[in-house]
Amino acid sequence: MSKIAFVLADDFEDTEFSTPKSALTDAGHDVDVIGTDLGIVTGKHGTEVSVTTLVTDADPSDYAALVIPGGFSPDHLRTDDHIVEFVQQMGARDVPIAAVCHAPSLLIEAGLVNGRTLTSWPSIRTDLENAGADVVDEEVVIDGQFISSRNPDDLPAFTAAILERVAS
Repeated sequence: MSKIAFVLADDFEDTEFSTPKSALTDAGHDVDVIGTDLGIVTGKHGTEVSVTTLVTDADPSDYAALVIPGGFSPDHLRTDDHIVEFVQQMGARDVPIAAVCHAPSLLIEAGLVNGRTLTSWPSIRTDLENAGADVVDEEVVIDGQFISSRNPDDLPAFTAAILERVAS
């Protein structure tokens, strides 16, 4: 099956990583956790995840999709030029990019939201609008290559949308 990239840093929302990751691996996909340093990153609720690939070693052409969990992880990642460049390159490849909760903040930093319809956690909706996105309040929004959801309650629909996109 496909190789799927997750970008992750400390303070991620635990279920926003574990739910889509489990569904993707159960469906036979390989998941690669990409970060700014090798080692363990810790979620907001204590989940520990190993970063398997340094972003400087990750080749976007190796991945069929990108998943960006929320929490405060995307805010940490958006300050790293290598992560931002990786996300930009994934965007240029027109592969599925899934962002939940606070994750669209990383898409803003990568310059990928202008003219797109997205949803997010309420606190970044104004940022999305200021970056040119059309923001809606829906469980899951699909606009071209982008899949977005608001919060952990939306994970069933978010995960189903990811699985459908990577299967096609």
